[in-house]
Amino acid sequence: MNQILAVQNLTKTYQSGEKSLTVLSDINFEIEAGSSCAIIGPSGSGKTTLLGLCAGLDEAGSGSVVLNGKQLEKLSEDERAAVRNEAVGFIFQSFNLLPTLTALENVMVPLELLGKKNVKEVAIDLLQKVGLGDRMDHYASQLSGGEQQRVSIARAFANQPKILFADEPTGNLDEETGATIESLIFDLNKELGTTLVLVTHDNELAEKTDRILQLKGGKLIKDTAKSTSQDA
Repeated sequence: MNQILAVQNLTKTYQSGEKSLTVLSDINFEIEAGSSCAIIGPSGSGKTTLLGLCAGLDEAGSGSVVLNGKQLEKLSEDERAAVRNEAVGFIFQSFNLLPTLTALENVMVPLELLGKKNVKEVAIDLLQKVGLGDRMDHYASQLSGGEQQRVSIARAFANQPKILFADEPTGNLDEETGATIESLIFDLNKELGTTLVLVTHDNELAEKTDRILQLKGGKLIKDTAKSTSQDA
């Protein structure tokens, strides 16, 4: 299998006046294409910061992130954005939908911005896959939380990403709706051959992935794969 993501000696420090706060310290791991991986750890352990660095949303202080064959720290912001558009999908805890657009339009927008063809057909197909075939013309405000997250899943898969980053994708949902959303993400991920990297505080959700990276105090303290377990 090919590597889709490689992280080497990754460190992130924030400067606040004369004080510096190291959020991540010397993180190392690689993720194979087509696999699923959970990043877990207590609040403040650096999970969301790590996700942002891996996805090229933020720049590291030192170290290296290679995403889909591109070394992110060597790229400009525009070049990093191009890598994201080409290879990355996102699902967030807050659904980030445009309230003045319908479900269908919310999925079509990123495709139109990328200049893709058959935009409407692709968006309709994805909304049907997530069970919203009869809700496509509803505005985001007319949809329940679970339905809004389904729209954001359809949007995340719209550009056929090679890797999907999900940050607490079920964090704002009740248990039953969350379980449905989890199944959708894993099923679509498998069907489309996408790599999945998700941040979660839900250990049951983490256990469904091929591998678990555990952070504490900004350090990777454990790296557990389904077949073998080893301490990092």
